[in-house]
Amino acid sequence: MWKMAAEGGGKESNEIKTQFSTREGVYKLLPNSEYSRPNRVPFNSQGSSPVKVSFVNVNDQSGNGERICFSVGRELYFYIYKGVRKAADLSKPVDKRIYKGILPTCHDSNVLTATAESVSLLVGFSAGQVQLIDPIKKETSKLFNEDRVIDKSPVTCLKWVPGSEHLFLVAHSSGCLYLYNVEHTCGTTPPHYQLLKQGESYAVHTNKSKSARNPLLRWTVGEGAVNEFAFSPDGKFLACAGQDGFLRVFCFDSAELQGSMKSYFGGLLCVCWSPDGRYVVTGGEDDLVTVWSFSDSRVIARGRGHKSWVSVVAFDHCITNVQDCEAPAEFSASDEDFQDQVQFNGSRERANSAQSRLSNRNSTDGRGVSVTYRFGSVGQDTQLCLWDLTEDILFPLSRTRTHTNAMSAETSSNGNNSTNSPLPRSNSLPHSSGSSPNSQKPASSIVDSVSKFATLALHEARKEPPQEKDHKRNHSMSYISNKSSDKLNQIIGARAAKTHAAKTLGTSSCPRMDEVPLLEPLVCKKIAHERLTVLIFLEDCLVTACQEGFVCTWARPGKVMFTDGLECCGLLVDYCDVFISCLDSHSDGTHSLPLGLLLSQNPANSPSGTVV
Repeated sequence: MWKMAAEGGGKESNEIKTQFSTREGVYKLLPNSEYSRPNRVPFNSQGSSPVKVSFVNVNDQSGNGERICFSVGRELYFYIYKGVRKAADLSKPVDKRIYKGILPTCHDSNVLTATAESVSLLVGFSAGQVQLIDPIKKETSKLFNEDRVIDKSPVTCLKWVPGSEHLFLVAHSSGCLYLYNVEHTCGTTPPHYQLLKQGESYAVHTNKSKSARNPLLRWTVGEGAVNEFAFSPDGKFLACAGQDGFLRVFCFDSAELQGSMKSYFGGLLCVCWSPDGRYVVTGGEDDLVTVWSFSDSRVIARGRGHKSWVSVVAFDHCITNVQDCEAPAEFSASDEDFQDQVQFNGSRERANSAQSRLSNRNSTDGRGVSVTYRFGSVGQDTQLCLWDLTEDILFPLSRTRTHTNAMSAETSSNGNNSTNSPLPRSNSLPHSSGSSPNSQKPASSIVDSVSKFATLALHEARKEPPQEKDHKRNHSMSYISNKSSDKLNQIIGARAAKTHAAKTLGTSSCPRMDEVPLLEPLVCKKIAHERLTVLIFLEDCLVTACQEGFVCTWARPGKVMFTDGLECCGLLVDYCDVFISCLDSHSDGTHSLPLGLLLSQNPANSPSGTVV
């Protein structure tokens, strides 16, 4: 029966899956590694904020350095995460907090400062406040936006700035992002802002306070909430997923817009970067996952598998790989196009450096490069989907370049223009050859004030003193005029966003469904009763969570470790399968076990001596 529940049923089956297969092997749910509220009672999720999970490694010398933090309703828990090694002990949380009147909406730990004795954990709340706590020391150090004079809307996402011990970025449902410094205080009156940079549907303001004060910067991005943002792997770029349906990617330090993309319809709810920083994947209210090329500024694929909104997307860094292959892998239609792209996007060091590394590899060994990216998604349809982004999607022209060149002479003699042959790609629709990267103006020079804040963001980890003289100049003369100017900028930005959205369909920023490859999921399984809100890939497992408050661990193939008896149902399923398949039936109706199975069940061969 367990076997049937794990594998069973057709597409219409409503059973919860406890394992699924990929080309790597079988992923198995570990019930004893499930984290939840200590009473394990399903959480009443109506009207509550989504369940969130975050991890931090404290580099514990014992080898058990992973720590897990998860929020369920008004409750926040911090545990030692044992993963596939041992069963979860819910009776011994490192820290537990219950809040009154507000709900924790998101949290993030600083990986630079985390130790076995101290962790700097940021927690955002539904009323707009941000709290800095230490769950190991059980201390509450600071509360930001305490009086809600900075922003009264719920916190949707917050993260520590990569490479910094003191800076963090907070997004609100108002559509604003704020840059904070933990060493600065927040005032008791609304801050006064001065326009620093403005572009298409976004604006960046600095704080005009005479003394160093939070927030350092305010970003107004798009129309509606900023549902999630993500820093690129090198920390130089910021991708924002907005309720207006736009993905916008900025150079974080210069506040320059690098590119944008529009959802097919509805808002974007989640965003993530590929491990090499070349691609951005989004999901949202169009039930699709969309793959956007950072270097080409265009949508290169969509994935259809979910039946409702996509709530989380994440890349699996353990499956993403680069391998040698015979066929050449090229990144653009021609060398000239690539050179033009470098000129147009001179600030995209990360994307260009990755491209350069692969190009150097091709020139060194004379062989091509086969790239495969694995990413996953979970949604409100309670389904987990896994996707493979392969080279036939990433580099469609490399497959047809040789054939096209060989046929060019014959085609020219017939007086016909050269056209690309149909692309050989699996699980996808035909790709339009007419799509091209968005043209962009070269990045303009940065004004002095931007440079100073960029220097603060880049070198703050070196503990350089903040530029206080920036705050002493240009003090606010009229709060009313400043407020009116902000409202006018928002109105202009909103009108521009609506006009731009109407013009994007059919472009490289928002191609039609038949203009880009359509991916099909490798795996699409129902794994929960309530909507899924978390998907995190770790080295030996993947972690999911649903709105009922259950945080589940799925062991990767061959990664299950047993140290405490009945550690995992996956072992039980395996033994049951082997037991049934290996039974020898006799004519008298009796059964006997093969010697090999008997030896495998010897207590000396099992870690705890217990198999059933």
